[in-house]
Amino acid sequence: MASRARVRAPELIGKGGWLNVGDGGLTLADLRGRIVILDFWTFCCVNCLHVLDELRELEEKHRDTTVIIGVHSPKFVHEADHRAVVDAVERYEVAHPVLDDPELATWKQYAVRAWPTLVVIDPEGYVVAQHAGEGHAHALEKLVGELEAEHEAKGTLRRGDGPYVPPEPQATDLRFPGKAVVLPSGNFLVSDTTRHQLVELAADGETVVRRVGTGERGLTDSPARFSEPQGLALLPDGRVIVADTVNHALRAYDPETGAVETVAGTGRQWWQGSASSGAAREVDLSSPWDVAWFDGRVWIAMAGVHQLWTYDPESRTVGVAAGTTNEGLVDGPAAEAWFAQPSGLAAAGDRLWLADSETSALRWVEREGDGYAVRTAVGAGLFDFGHRDGDAAQALLQHPLGVTALPDGSVAVSDTYNHALRRYDPATGEVTTLATDLREPSDAVLAGDDIVVVESARHRLTRLRLPEEAVRVESVAHRTQREATEIAPGRLRLDVVFQAPAGQKLDTRYGPSTRLLVSSTPPELLAEGAGAGTDLSRELVLADGIDGGVLHVSAMAASCDDDLANEYPACHVHQQDWGVPVRIAAGGAGRLPLVLAGLDA
Repeated sequence: MASRARVRAPELIGKGGWLNVGDGGLTLADLRGRIVILDFWTFCCVNCLHVLDELRELEEKHRDTTVIIGVHSPKFVHEADHRAVVDAVERYEVAHPVLDDPELATWKQYAVRAWPTLVVIDPEGYVVAQHAGEGHAHALEKLVGELEAEHEAKGTLRRGDGPYVPPEPQATDLRFPGKAVVLPSGNFLVSDTTRHQLVELAADGETVVRRVGTGERGLTDSPARFSEPQGLALLPDGRVIVADTVNHALRAYDPETGAVETVAGTGRQWWQGSASSGAAREVDLSSPWDVAWFDGRVWIAMAGVHQLWTYDPESRTVGVAAGTTNEGLVDGPAAEAWFAQPSGLAAAGDRLWLADSETSALRWVEREGDGYAVRTAVGAGLFDFGHRDGDAAQALLQHPLGVTALPDGSVAVSDTYNHALRRYDPATGEVTTLATDLREPSDAVLAGDDIVVVESARHRLTRLRLPEEAVRVESVAHRTQREATEIAPGRLRLDVVFQAPAGQKLDTRYGPSTRLLVSSTPPELLAEGAGAGTDLSRELVLADGIDGGVLHVSAMAASCDDDLANEYPACHVHQQDWGVPVRIAAGGAGRLPLVLAGLDA
């Protein structure tokens, strides 16, 4: 077995305390003898949610030797609220201990730079590997097996039950509902996300008429099984399209017959290099979060890859409609636009409105010539958010998940992390607040003169009269609270560290198997080095006269089994996006290492 670099693991500290451990907390001393995987995550991050799902099988298979610890490290102000973390742990069925670290203390101790990041600690308390982004489950499985064998032989492995203590289940009709739609009958259909079902409620928004789905995770039509369904859209034929988010699929539900049919997706998550158009049941999707009927097709907010796709029920095909897969806020022709976890859609006339959650933005799609264009009404980028009304150019939202077209041509925004319902009026360019004291509203639908809000964290629908006057709120603005990395002016060496898992090598059979994309905010920060390439190292030149900004780095590497006798080796894609706040300072670093997989030597 190859020798590994070993670094003593820092202690686990977080002002918010521990969840899923009963009374008290945990220390590394308590975990000595066990393999520990730290999962640095935050609940706004769809890539973090992907990793939670990737880890489920490993967590179950190695339950007697391995302890996964979620280290919740917030991006948004709302995510530093302990109650919100408690809700998120239940919402996403996190079945391991979680440390609530609202001040990023453990994040800093482990020099983490991105969500999600996984750190492996051996049974003797040493860090032996770090992985950023998605796609590392196979590498972790192999490493855990090696550590089990190594420490079993040394007598330093301790088997037994882990420290996880599940929370008490709560009895409510809905549990973290996601989206809603009004059926032709006047009843509401709601995606009951955490219970993996659809629930039909009577017109009063409270009485349960029926449940659709067994309540177990799965991708079957009869009996119907879902996995954290979200978006719902009524089709012209009366069926409802369901964004079955964690199944990476679209389902069609017929309220008349109760039948469920899978109409798009394979159940596998889309990765770079996969087909992005074709027969709907043969193309992989990635965390579809919402759906809407617009311009003769179903539009899909493909949160997992920061794009909009479409599904055509007539031809039963899917394809990319807008977005490059790069994460950020860039307007223009649809094929060149950047999104960041689009999570809410609403069609209104010649516009498709969308809530772009990670940029805290309200945006829209419209026809332009023979194609489409993307525009932004409210929002500044990945790191600016808050609760500020007034002119749209300076107004702020905080991680909105839903958008609703109103009868007067304005738009209501479910401003999720501000616990508010906001309104944007295209006629005046003004943003106002319609209601506050909602708890994580994630969608809203019109019902007569009322607007019915999906209060996700209160597990209910809440009916509001559309107010004639806006609510006055105190303005507040925020930026993501991560310490900037000090870098020296002039030239900067960027190194994305990638070490293929044991028994694998970079897949170069069809050309380079790595990709690196670099950009910056502001764009003027980089005098040289922006753009795409295949080397994971690059020399950047910082412009004179700019004191800082954010470096955006996207890296991908594909590795395959290193076995010449195997004509069809198993291959895996490793991928991560970083947004690194930097400050230019004399004496700052001349090298910026970002670990995709392995350890920085």
